Amino acid sequence: MDDHSRPRALATEAVHAGRDDLAALGLHAPPIDLSTTYPSADSRAEAARVDAFAAHGVLDEGPPVYGRLGNPTVARFETALARLEGTDTAVAFASGMAALTAVLLVRLGAGLRHVVAVRPLYGCSDHLLTAGALGSEVTWVDPVGIADAIRPDTGLVMVESPANPTLAEVDLRAVAHACGSVPLLVDNTFATPVLQRPLDSGARLVLHSATKFLGGHGDVLGGVVACDELFARELRKVRFATGGVLHPLAGYLLLRGLSTLPVRVRAASATAAELVRRLTGDPRVTRVHYPRIGGAIVAFEVAGDPHAVIAGVRLVTPAVSLGSVDSLIQHPASISHRVVAADDRRAAGVGDRLLRLSVGLEDVEDLWADLDRALGPGRPRLSAVRPARTADGTAPVPRRAVR
Repeated sequence: MDDHSRPRALATEAVHAGRDDLAALGLHAPPIDLSTTYPSADSRAEAARVDAFAAHGVLDEGPPVYGRLGNPTVARFETALARLEGTDTAVAFASGMAALTAVLLVRLGAGLRHVVAVRPLYGCSDHLLTAGALGSEVTWVDPVGIADAIRPDTGLVMVESPANPTLAEVDLRAVAHACGSVPLLVDNTFATPVLQRPLDSGARLVLHSATKFLGGHGDVLGGVVACDELFARELRKVRFATGGVLHPLAGYLLLRGLSTLPVRVRAASATAAELVRRLTGDPRVTRVHYPRIGGAIVAFEVAGDPHAVIAGVRLVTPAVSLGSVDSLIQHPASISHRVVAADDRRAAGVGDRLLRLSVGLEDVEDLWADLDRALGPGRPRLSAVRPARTADGTAPVPRRAVR
């Protein structure tokens, strides 16, 4: 097997995928193509290309005609993310919610309006499904109830694992089996392909809010769906019709973010695991949530006022979002999941004392000093610190990164 056909490790793909042609082009950094339109003197050929796109969602190797059909810089990011997730391709959008909206519109266009979903999901995803604003209908179930909830008009099953914000995990392989022929969409925003690749467990669609770990620096909005080429063609048609395109500069920043994704996720995860150890042994904290696969997100419930913790941090940034190089903390019941009805929110484990911490790349001692101060009086003795536990009380099991 030659070097071009041998599978490459995830860290190598992160650095090189989407950039393999640069040396031949005499370039080192990927170019940013800001064109909104692409000239052509052959209008008959252009008409044929547009017709082909409208029918099949695919363009030939020529220029993309118009920025809403596609962009070369964005295409590089799509190629790279697909390589990391192990899918045929990927389709990028202006945000994670635009990406989910496109998936729902594809299924609605096929006459399949029913969605089966497992809570918790990201609050706005929950709201989009519950409100039925696109004409869809949702049935909320526990993972064991998925098969029984599927109807003839079910077009999608959606789960998020680890889930936002409780970090609850589902058995993706078992869920995929329960779906039968219905496509399974997994929101992989929290895990990223560094920690899990849902396609390997039977998912057909992998959703990311690229704003988070993929971008990694809190300076770009984006969303992406990694999938097979057949579904991607339908997504491209929806993207063209609705205009939810990713800006080329955002595509460039996301491609750049992918190059350091494995390093950032592994470093932040190591710090997160140590913070979990300390929080678990702290009497000011009543419960700690941390997934078996690890990761850079920690959720914990406090004995005191969670709003006082938010107001008390100085190094950690009190802000919505996650996955940045700096640590962020927020109160889900007030912000990210505020749009979910209070009873549904609490039933999904999103209590009023729950805080979500996105661990960045700061030194662990500095982060702990800030959290310790914000949690208020009552710092425990070192001997009181106990090993971390997941939401169901079992110890987290480290896993090797997916290659």
